[in-house]
Amino acid sequence: MGTCINCGKSSVVISEPLSVCVSCIRSDFEKVKDHLENVHAETREQYSLPGKVPRGGRVKCNFCVNECEVESGGLGFCGIRKELDGKLKFRSGDPKLAYLDYYYDPLPTNCVADWVCPGKNMKGRYNLAVFYRACSFDCLFCQNFTFRLTNFEKASPLSADELASHATEDTRCICYFGGDPTPQIVHSLSAAREARKKGDFRICWETNGSMSKAHLSKMIEVALESGGIIKFDLKAYDEHLNLALCGTTNRRTLDNFTYLASRFNERKDPPLAVASTLLVPGYIDVHEVKKIAGFISSLDKDIPYSLLGFHPHFHMSDLPTTSREHAAKAREAAVEAGLGNVHLGNIHLLSQSNYPC
Repeated sequence: MGTCINCGKSSVVISEPLSVCVSCIRSDFEKVKDHLENVHAETREQYSLPGKVPRGGRVKCNFCVNECEVESGGLGFCGIRKELDGKLKFRSGDPKLAYLDYYYDPLPTNCVADWVCPGKNMKGRYNLAVFYRACSFDCLFCQNFTFRLTNFEKASPLSADELASHATEDTRCICYFGGDPTPQIVHSLSAAREARKKGDFRICWETNGSMSKAHLSKMIEVALESGGIIKFDLKAYDEHLNLALCGTTNRRTLDNFTYLASRFNERKDPPLAVASTLLVPGYIDVHEVKKIAGFISSLDKDIPYSLLGFHPHFHMSDLPTTSREHAAKAREAAVEAGLGNVHLGNIHLLSQSNYPC
């Protein structure tokens, strides 16, 4: 952990690669903005991804919040869509072909809503866990960063029909995550529909919530019909903090979550919507959790909210794990904000270390 290049503080938790403290991100963003953008650009270029959201190109994408304007031969921010002959096309050649990994998860280990999801009692049945190799965000603390290592020249995309064929009689639910499903959302919707033709599978998504509202509406219909849950990872409430940590705005995420919450009462058991936040030491502090929880509470106090312990990873591997004190205070803040169902996840990661939280 290092020193803030803006205010000189070294007495707070600061990630060396970021080199800016949370106070300066919140209160002095314009001064540190260029530095933060350069940090993201440098990390992304290691994986042959655009350094920032493309602007000024002749073709515009409408899949997610980034709304990339891609130049001739260029890639969108997610790395999945490419300009060819004046059109944006999927690198796979077809939106119903996607780059992903899948596995049968008996626990399930990948579900942040396991404490409110019927899938936790599958008893010998499986969750078909689908990990998409792309993302519309660029989180410096990414817990699943290996999708960036995909060699698209050698990787083979999987069709929606083929993925659906892997949902067997022992499968109870299909959960899409990643990376993030957003850049390849057409594939996940198509695979869900194909799977539902042959079995009563629960369909769930875990996402940063940056997709178009049109796609979110389709996800909601599938989730409601199948008994599935849409899990939004609310990484931050402060837009500047989201830009600093995740490389892009969270405005679409908050807008989409507001719409999802407006439909929450259409089915509460299991809950249609679940929110989660990763407790990143030094950045996603009690103040931020209180803001996020207040936002959720203003929409519906019954929406389940999970606070997740952080594991040092990717470009923020120099940070400590989330402390027990941090987690306890964050949970208390969320309850005080009015939420009635607050959960602590990844408790095995919590440490005894002390730091300002």
